Amino acid sequence: MLKVTNLHAYYGPSHVLDGVDLNASAGEIVALHGRNGVGRSTTCKALMGLIEARGSVRFKGEELLGLQPHKVARMGLGDVPEDRAIFADLTVYENLVLGMHGARTQKRWDLADIYELFPQLKERRDVQAGMLSGGEQQMLTMSRTLMGNPDMLLIDEPTEGLAPMIVEQLAKLILEIAARGAGVLLIEQKLTIALKIASRVYVMGHGRIVFVGTPGELQEASDVRKEWLEV
Repeated sequence: MLKVTNLHAYYGPSHVLDGVDLNASAGEIVALHGRNGVGRSTTCKALMGLIEARGSVRFKGEELLGLQPHKVARMGLGDVPEDRAIFADLTVYENLVLGMHGARTQKRWDLADIYELFPQLKERRDVQAGMLSGGEQQMLTMSRTLMGNPDMLLIDEPTEGLAPMIVEQLAKLILEIAARGAGVLLIEQKLTIALKIASRVYVMGHGRIVFVGTPGELQEASDVRKEWLEV
């Protein structure tokens, strides 16, 4: 479904992505790991058309590079950004309804699904989003993206700063997303959640992919973890 080939991206004179290759299929959870500053979030921004990039990003057979972000989204690629980007002055319900604007015709998710998965959001549907806890805001961000019924989600650092119980809820949601046929590219620094739910793992270092394998293979590759992941 998603095939990235020789992807390069720059911030001014800085060459951040240096020939990235990766792919993800429908219904598959793929994790992208690496230390801070190696280019993981830049990869996500390049895929969504938020920064200038060169190479090839093919999604469902169509080239995405050069498209504006809203057109990328309409192609079925959903973005869950690291900064959550909720509308703080709007209620939970209003945020979710905004996610439906421009939604694609294939319906995997509706309000009833979201409220079943996250009863907290149903209970707080009339509360301004800015009043939610960090965990609730992350639930809302992911749920709002799902309301657009994407075929694949890019999820950037969803567990950062969250309590273990919330992390478990988010892991269950990601598994449910894949079970409903959508692909997931999970961008995470921590290995814990990805080793439990991902089918394949990419490790990035200095703007390029330095390892591809299963979670089990990464666990056995102590040299890769030591050089590219461990502090």
